Amino acid sequence: MKNYDNVVIFDHPLIRHKIAILRDERTSMKEFRELVEEITTLMTYESLKDGVQTTEVEVKTPLETCIQTVVSDNSVVIVPILRAGLGMVNGVHVLFPSARVGHIGMYRNEETLTPETYYCKLPSGIEDKLVMVVDPMLATGGSACDAIQLLKDKGCKHIKFMAIIGAPEGVKKLAETHPDVDIYVSTLDRCLNEHGYILPGLGDAGDRLFGTK
Repeated sequence: MKNYDNVVIFDHPLIRHKIAILRDERTSMKEFRELVEEITTLMTYESLKDGVQTTEVEVKTPLETCIQTVVSDNSVVIVPILRAGLGMVNGVHVLFPSARVGHIGMYRNEETLTPETYYCKLPSGIEDKLVMVVDPMLATGGSACDAIQLLKDKGCKHIKFMAIIGAPEGVKKLAETHPDVDIYVSTLDRCLNEHGYILPGLGDAGDRLFGTK
């Protein structure tokens, strides 16, 4: 796959270890959910190292007073693409506990493989925040592209996207459709099958997170 300036594919042994367990069909729902959160936290640490609003505060240590940098309150918004994206929210909240959460609901039309929006609820003032869109799977890229365009239409200017597993087709579509959005993916898989599922993938992330199949 072509290299894109706005795409980061993680290559971390700890993430690779966790993804190996995540893929295993024998992994329980509880462990699957915990792994998604743990991988998300590891990704968040790296993906939000820039672009976050900070401010300087005065701190008194036992020895003297000094100026320190802290993350500004209410500066990050997490926007999961429903429903599977919900599994990543707590992983971001571990590092940004005060982050507000918006929701964009989309489902995939199984005939056309295109996303259709059924729900959108966003915090007020989101246009001035750093928005982290999360979805475990970046497959065709349709849902991610549409969700980000919806946010742009709402006035959002600072958007990042984070997925655990991506297909080359989806990464290419998202990177080229929204070149101003930083894209972070834990691992890049081989391809999509004829049904639009990632291979080797891990199955349906939503079903495995919530036990619906």
